[in-house]
Amino acid sequence: MRLRNSRRFAVLLIAAVGLLAAQASASSAARAAFRSTSHDFGKIKQGDVLTYEFAFTNAGDTTLVIDRLETSCGCTAALASANRIPPGEEGRIKTTFNSQGYYGRITKYIYLISNDSTAKRRELTVSAEIEVPPQARIDLDQYNLDLGVSLTGETPSATVLVKNTGERELKVEIDPQEIQFFVGGRPASFPLLIASGKSVSLEFRFPPQTRAGLLRDYVLIRSNDAARSTISVSIYRYVMTKKELLALFEKYGSVLGVRR
Repeated sequence: MRLRNSRRFAVLLIAAVGLLAAQASASSAARAAFRSTSHDFGKIKQGDVLTYEFAFTNAGDTTLVIDRLETSCGCTAALASANRIPPGEEGRIKTTFNSQGYYGRITKYIYLISNDSTAKRRELTVSAEIEVPPQARIDLDQYNLDLGVSLTGETPSATVLVKNTGERELKVEIDPQEIQFFVGGRPASFPLLIASGKSVSLEFRFPPQTRAGLLRDYVLIRSNDAARSTISVSIYRYVMTKKELLALFEKYGSVLGVRR
């Protein structure tokens, strides 16, 4: 009987010690209590660089240790006033947002990673309504051109539709290169001026092909679009010699139903 009672007492003692340890652990936890976890800058102008400080207090009973801060993109930076915040002390997280290249309603996220017992990863947000002054905006109907197969000596061509979806006149420039550019069958004159809401069909004409095989070119189109000042157009084509083409016909002509 005594042995049974001793065992019960041991079990109760272990349970009590575990409960006390859990309570002690809970009472000695760190906790970041924020005054606010979001901030709205309201209406701003594109290009403005804005800062805001999130204030918080360590409402726990042990030191709050900030492991790191993360942001949702490179346009937003965050810096903590200190990496260790004693109980009852205040800390701050300074955020900086660069609105260059953004427009309309936008929200950016900052993440606080710490030993906070209630939220190891705490989310903070900054938002704004970014107003953009009237400006030119460039858009293309295609950014990758596949010219298919051509023969050596041929001069392949392709057409790209350049659109101005902005409110101001679009000015388009292309660096000099071997490729020639035409508008309406005539050599293009740069800068190419495109009125708001209008578009221009720009023809790319390549010089006679001298190399065989898969060829790739890039054309850089520059404009006064503040958000997309440079656009790259990729151009692919496969150039064959007449001898190579003849060999293909000899090999696959019967399959294609082509007679020599």
